[in-house]
Amino acid sequence: MSALRLLLGIIGSIALVVIAYIGWMVFGPGPMDFASGPRVALESYTGANPTGVPYELSAAGLLKRGEYLTRAADCESCHTAKGGKPFAGGLAFKLPFGTLYSPNITPDKDTGIGEWTDADFLNAIHKGIGKGGEPLYPALPYTSYTYLTDADALSIKTYLFSLKPVHYTPPENTLVFPFNQRWLMRIWAAFFNPDKRYQPNTAQSPEWNRGAYLVEGLGHCGECHTPRNLMQALDNRHKFAGALTQGWHAYNITPDKTSGIGEWSDDEVAQFLSSGHAMGRGVAGGPMGEAVYYSLRHLTPGDIKAIVVYLRTVPAASSDLPAPKTAPAPAAPKEGVVADSNPLGKHIFEGACASCHDWNGSGTLTRFATLTGNRSVNDPSATNIAQMVLAGTGGKPSGPVFMPSFAKAYSDAEVAAVANYVTARFGAEGSKLSVGDVARLRAQN
Repeated sequence: MSALRLLLGIIGSIALVVIAYIGWMVFGPGPMDFASGPRVALESYTGANPTGVPYELSAAGLLKRGEYLTRAADCESCHTAKGGKPFAGGLAFKLPFGTLYSPNITPDKDTGIGEWTDADFLNAIHKGIGKGGEPLYPALPYTSYTYLTDADALSIKTYLFSLKPVHYTPPENTLVFPFNQRWLMRIWAAFFNPDKRYQPNTAQSPEWNRGAYLVEGLGHCGECHTPRNLMQALDNRHKFAGALTQGWHAYNITPDKTSGIGEWSDDEVAQFLSSGHAMGRGVAGGPMGEAVYYSLRHLTPGDIKAIVVYLRTVPAASSDLPAPKTAPAPAAPKEGVVADSNPLGKHIFEGACASCHDWNGSGTLTRFATLTGNRSVNDPSATNIAQMVLAGTGGKPSGPVFMPSFAKAYSDAEVAAVANYVTARFGAEGSKLSVGDVARLRAQN
């Protein structure tokens, strides 16, 4: 009997620990709980309305407002497959437990959302519930979009319904059990979706509130830059401290001076957001490059400034990244990291990289090729460097930054070698990327 009591005691203790941990995750802080001050319903707020479109578009028609909000919500990047038609879906999200494909959100009545009512659309945006009542996976960031006002969400719907219908059915999801059980998403959403519209903070400025609405609602920045807990919900105890997203590092964007953007000027942050580049700071690639191309570069200067104002107030969170090396590398190939330390990496850099980036990292053809101070170069994992070599910048026709893909030109061993050479020559700490690491990154492209 004593052995049975002991076993029951152990089981009970384990159960209590599990329950306590789940409670710790479920009752964690919300995305804006770091800011002091009372929050009020939007209709009770006496300051400038932080929702909707910026002042410059206040007189615009519904369709124009909807287009702006759709850009701000970055809908196109997730609902457009590589080589596919805009908003027709089919983009693959490769996860550890299978692959999700984004749905068609053009107004096609058979394969898109052409039969959706306003109520259907609001249920999806705010609650994560599809037209047929099926729970949606949080690849649709409804835990962020839930802060959007009904008017803004329906403005987005109006714009989407103005698009040309595309008759296209994306591939079926390939999630493994139990992740293919959609009903579990109801439980997840009950824990982690606040299902609340944005409430202004009366202790903060109107500009701060506008920035909060853009960052936490429309822009859903935390979906990439905030790490997740074991339940795959955002862990706002480490808000914006950086996370791995679609095989790329979304870096720390808190005011931490070593690993975040604390040393960046406001103008540098604004320049990076609106153009995908800030001199001596880095170039946007991967999902961030797409966010700039499809969304952020279309925002007004006032909205970009509001985002910067808001980001400056987020508590600084440190990560394990070193402070970027700001001094350029030696101009001569034989100085600094030499062939003996990584001859293959040096050989590839000499043949494919030096003509644009130069041996000192200053960039020869364009300032966008500058490596000095670049956060990716100063990331000892070299993840984003390898991804940039493999994927390039995507070659967006109107984007300010271009780098071709070398995925077909180089083997995994060669990509690993040149990535390690770049971090050693231009960064604060050299990387040790392996062939296996590159193979896993290649599989996600």
